[in-house]
Amino acid sequence: MKPKPIRIAVLVSGKGRGSNMQAIIDACRAGKINGEVVLVIGVRDDAPAMERARAAGVKALAISPKSFESDEAYNEALLGALQEHNVDLVCLAGYMRPLGRDVVNAYLGRIMNVHPALIPAFCGKGMYGHHVHEAVINRGVKYTGVTVHFVDEEYDHGPIIAQTVVPVEDDDTPETLAARVLQHEHETYIKAIALFAQGRLRIEGQRVRILPEGHS
Repeated sequence: MKPKPIRIAVLVSGKGRGSNMQAIIDACRAGKINGEVVLVIGVRDDAPAMERARAAGVKALAISPKSFESDEAYNEALLGALQEHNVDLVCLAGYMRPLGRDVVNAYLGRIMNVHPALIPAFCGKGMYGHHVHEAVINRGVKYTGVTVHFVDEEYDHGPIIAQTVVPVEDDDTPETLAARVLQHEHETYIKAIALFAQGRLRIEGQRVRILPEGHS
């Protein structure tokens, strides 16, 4: 018996284009993920990703941290929106703020993030976007990649679900490397979400075991 389709919320940044968000929406509609993006939450109503979500016919809700007196109040509003829409899985797509404890606890094992490097290398606070690719090139490593992981209260720390290795070329710039890594971000993220929707991810401490197909 096919599992019930999952309800996905995507959290986006104030400036991002929303390409990972779009890839998730497209994968759901193409049947690659047994689910639907029912909500996109951003910090700014006019962000490119929010406009892209609306163009795709997905509800986009702006919850600005500046509108609240405290982080606790902001996180309470965020949690309320997720619960109101009966969200099964939360996917971070460029969302920069650390999630509050109440949100993490309510969705423990049900929040994913994609990071443009091979965790535990080149990750943590301040390591996002082009900062990551600049650091990779400056350090002279030969391989970088993509990591999709479950989210806990620390930056880039939760159990790793999937990783893809991407070679670093001698003539790479942060821009060329970012473009090549982004393509693999989409593929790796979609794979991880699809496995979650199939009920095939089991967290064991800091490890994630991928269960065989047909497992119930």
